[in-house]
Amino acid sequence: MYRSGAVMAWNVFKFCTALKGLGSIMILLVLAVVSVTYYAVVITNFGPGLAAGDLDSLVAFFVLILFHFLLAMLLWSYFSVVFTDPGGVPSSWRPAVDEERGDTDLLTEFPDDLEKRGIRFCRKCNHLKPPRCHHCSVCGRCVLKMDHHCVWVVNCVGALNYKYFLLFLFYTFLETSLVTLSLLPHFIAFFSDREIPGSPGTLATTFLAFVLNLAFALSVLGFLIMHISLVSANTTTIEAYEKKTRRYDLGRKRNFEQVFGTDKRYWFVPAYSEEDLRRMPALHGLEYPSKPDLDAQEF
Repeated sequence: MYRSGAVMAWNVFKFCTALKGLGSIMILLVLAVVSVTYYAVVITNFGPGLAAGDLDSLVAFFVLILFHFLLAMLLWSYFSVVFTDPGGVPSSWRPAVDEERGDTDLLTEFPDDLEKRGIRFCRKCNHLKPPRCHHCSVCGRCVLKMDHHCVWVVNCVGALNYKYFLLFLFYTFLETSLVTLSLLPHFIAFFSDREIPGSPGTLATTFLAFVLNLAFALSVLGFLIMHISLVSANTTTIEAYEKKTRRYDLGRKRNFEQVFGTDKRYWFVPAYSEEDLRRMPALHGLEYPSKPDLDAQEF
């Protein structure tokens, strides 16, 4: 029995290590898809169309302007998720305690005693855990308001980069939908009897770009709908799985602001205003407003 458990633990560790290595490959895959799409849309099809001097050139102009804008926002959001730390537990962090009861040095207590009193403790990291914080086996540490570990961005999605992840999904869906629609006539032409201009290489690139962007548009749409529902309830993927979805529900408007901030100028860019960062504790990942009557239900 012990041997079986040891083998299982070893396999899980190997799986987590493999996810780290896979992440670097996924970034290269994302850049490869972007490169193929750029070549098919700009170099092969709509770039040359600018010189036509008719209605087609006007269509090509607007497609290219919108394509480059969405691509810039997509890459800005993507690398913001990749390079932004989702948030770790500060070594000096302590939960609010009742000093009159002598709760001044919680680290001297046993984990079982802390958990009985509703104080969260990570046995792997050996430190106290803030609300909504979870341990990531891939990163090997506790992450503030952890949603999930995403191999596509080689990072955890948590308190400090969740907004950026949502914007990445949003702009990816818009960009891939634009590419799919703009390349649809060229894709249909593959199955027609008329002669199609272009070399076999450019035709194959256009075909591949259409198929890849259609697949990404459909798959990202599903993730986007799921995360919109999570934001509207002010919960995370982990909390939804654990069925802890009510405590932080403050109403749709305030739930949205807990992720995107209150400054509308920053809603669609991967950044926050200084004012929001100063007055909204939830954006720092350590404190969250909640329903008082449900506070006791987290544990």
